[in-house]
Amino acid sequence: MSRGRNWTHALADGAVNDVVPSVITADCTLGDDTARLITVVPDPESPYHRAREGEVGLREGLAIAEAVTGVIAADEHLPDGRRRPIVAVVDLPSQAYGRVEELLGIHHALAAAVDAYATARTAGHPVISLIVGNALSGGLLAHGLQANQILALDDPGVVIHAMHKQAAARVTRRTVTELDELARRFPPLSYDVGDWARLGLCDELLRVENAGEPAEGDATKVRHALAAAVVRARQGPRDLSNRLDSPGARKTRAASRRIHEELARQWG
Repeated sequence: MSRGRNWTHALADGAVNDVVPSVITADCTLGDDTARLITVVPDPESPYHRAREGEVGLREGLAIAEAVTGVIAADEHLPDGRRRPIVAVVDLPSQAYGRVEELLGIHHALAAAVDAYATARTAGHPVISLIVGNALSGGLLAHGLQANQILALDDPGVVIHAMHKQAAARVTRRTVTELDELARRFPPLSYDVGDWARLGLCDELLRVENAGEPAEGDATKVRHALAAAVVRARQGPRDLSNRLDSPGARKTRAASRRIHEELARQWG
């Protein structure tokens, strides 16, 4: 089951289109706006076997960039306040780990996606992330983390972190149980979406009835939340300074704030 695909179909006004089989797009009415949804989904037939379960790989990074830059180009004649919102629907197990990907430059493909989202944001397109499932590692860095506003479903099936828990246990030479115990004391180590939200990185947690297979009531609730996020994005900064200025960040990311302030002081 692909949560990303299910939510894209639930939110879409009409047809869902393929950029490539693993990257789909659709339009979604959000108040007075028509947003462009972009989602990475599994492609079991992908020629890149490390990118068959929804990972962001070579094709996916470039296809995301193509979808985003297409919106930018189509709207460049419009005034700032009317440029379309772009919604990244996020359900990603990771980036694609593979020898082929490394040889062919997955870092370039993912950087193209990041650059496209950042360009859209600074050009006046509200960029919103809607995290409906996994959001792990380089997958989230490429597709979702450049957003003005980040929304996430408040559901146990939503996991946001730098690496899978089993991998983190191996790297730190701890058991998963020991990691869970540490996470109770140190929120950055937690895999619970509520703890992640308390770090100030999440602009809203959304409770829905069925996170995996959304009904119309769930879709309506999320559309309203996305529309409100678009308004906040248009009223807020076009950089990502709000990530460190939020009430949650002021409380839990004091060290990060001090480092930024010191770098700004030293570098002028």
